[in-house]
Amino acid sequence: MLNVWLYSLISVFIISIVSLIGVFTLSIKPDKLKKVLIYFIAFSAGALIGDAFIHLLPEVVKENGFTIAISIYLITGIGFSLVTEKIIHWRHCHHPTTKEHVHPLTTMNLVGDSVHNFIDGIIIAAAYLVSIPLGIATSIAVIFHEIPQEISDFGVLVYGGYTKRKALLANFLIALTSVLGAIITLIIGTSSKSILIFLIPFAAGNFIYIASSDLIPELHKHPKFKTSLMQIIFFILGILVMIGLLFLEF
Repeated sequence: MLNVWLYSLISVFIISIVSLIGVFTLSIKPDKLKKVLIYFIAFSAGALIGDAFIHLLPEVVKENGFTIAISIYLITGIGFSLVTEKIIHWRHCHHPTTKEHVHPLTTMNLVGDSVHNFIDGIIIAAAYLVSIPLGIATSIAVIFHEIPQEISDFGVLVYGGYTKRKALLANFLIALTSVLGAIITLIIGTSSKSILIFLIPFAAGNFIYIASSDLIPELHKHPKFKTSLMQIIFFILGILVMIGLLFLEF
């Protein structure tokens, strides 16, 4: 159990550190940054879909069977993501802010990001409670998803009037809500393993929603043949990484 705590906390701290990545994009022109990010988004979509269908769902089905309850928990994860976005008006955008791409509400962005990171912490800790390999696979999927997200969040804050230092600090502090989510899940999960029967398909539902509703639509905004081909390649690579993790012994 000590290893589960250690791996979980290390993973969520790494994800929190990813929030600082925005500072490294300041010298990159917005147009060039968009071209790079679209491939990160494609890879992230593949990794999230791969983790949901290759790691999370098979794990819970192996232990409990593919019951109606599992299906309901999966749908609940998808529905929860939808309702969360609707309630807080959180637009899960993965492009940096420019004059043509304006995000008006920095405060709402921080609120939405804190909820998002808190859920990430829950998902990662729940995966580690099942097994270390499942936790590592899920952490990798989340980290690749966070890279374009955190770059966008940094751009939102700077464009909204934050200084670069204040934007970095705000992003980092908000990212730490993932630590809180992980700790709460570890405490509850340690005393009641039955909660994992809900959390694992719930996590898969979240990943499926993010990949299908937020990430893949972004890819369709770049319809050129060469760009589309590269997107498909990176999407497949994201899935292949998840498949590859099946053959590694941790």
